[in-house]
Amino acid sequence: MDLEKIKELVQLMVENDLVEIALRDGTEEVNLKRPTASDAVVAGACPLPGMPLPAAALPAETGAPPREVEQAPPPAVDEGLQTIRSPMVGTFYASSAPDAAPYVTVGSVVTADSVVCIVEAMKVFNEIKAEVAGTIEKILVTNEAPIEYGQELFLVRSA
Repeated sequence: MDLEKIKELVQLMVENDLVEIALRDGTEEVNLKRPTASDAVVAGACPLPGMPLPAAALPAETGAPPREVEQAPPPAVDEGLQTIRSPMVGTFYASSAPDAAPYVTVGSVVTADSVVCIVEAMKVFNEIKAEVAGTIEKILVTNEAPIEYGQELFLVRSA
């Protein structure tokens, strides 16, 4: 594949706000990926396999055995709460329009079929239903926040 074709593909990605593109033409294959905010890495933080570590990164030799790191206990879970999780990666919207009221607020009563938010993924707006019945106890994300698959969105106290 020549350099001009690759430049055209990069321009296509920028114009259409694409993050990744993979093409195969016979025996030629190209995979292009634009960095995203979640891809941000401090330069030099991860050495390549087979590269020696700088002396400062090597553990100091001491006669003492390694200590175990004390971990904080997991947060207490209220047995009466159920979680509404995101079924996809995208952007969380609490309402159908910027000037519209949110679908739910803390204290809202929902049924399994109640729409609780919208997740925008690839320019498609998907209504997310509660799939549980109860009262919204806590909203765990802010409007227009990027969310991941399986991320907790709401805590609901069962009816």
